[in-house]
Amino acid sequence: MTTTVRQTSGTTSGGLRGVAVIGLLLIIFGAILAVAGVGTWVVVTNQLSAENITVSEDADYFAGQAVNNPWTAYAQAQVINKHALEASGGKTYAEMAKDDPKRQTVMTASFLRASLFTSVVSYGVALMAVALGVGFILVGVALRSVARRADTV
Repeated sequence: MTTTVRQTSGTTSGGLRGVAVIGLLLIIFGAILAVAGVGTWVVVTNQLSAENITVSEDADYFAGQAVNNPWTAYAQAQVINKHALEASGGKTYAEMAKDDPKRQTVMTASFLRASLFTSVVSYGVALMAVALGVGFILVGVALRSVARRADTV
């Protein structure tokens, strides 16, 4: 006597439901990432704007503009470096003698540049969060669409 065993996929609907749930989680996580990225961008912009910094007139680009975005922050950091090197005779903080009276000025310039570069990095992270969030949302929508179409077949 021969017995034929048929294996059926009784969990197809459950598997598709799992794909749909993963899609929904990706959409939610993507939305959170995108909102956090936009929020970070806005906070950094507000903080920079509140400092009332203007890009120096002798900057290579964005001269005279308010520092309130990554490009103007970078431009001002570059011109601060230029001024510090001029003041120190081309020496960096680490190259200056400890008793050099200009060392404090160069140290302050280094601190200001680091602060501006931190803003630039924050903008980059914010933009990356938004891009990843949008990507997760798109993948989530695609997974839910695939699960919905496969469930109807």
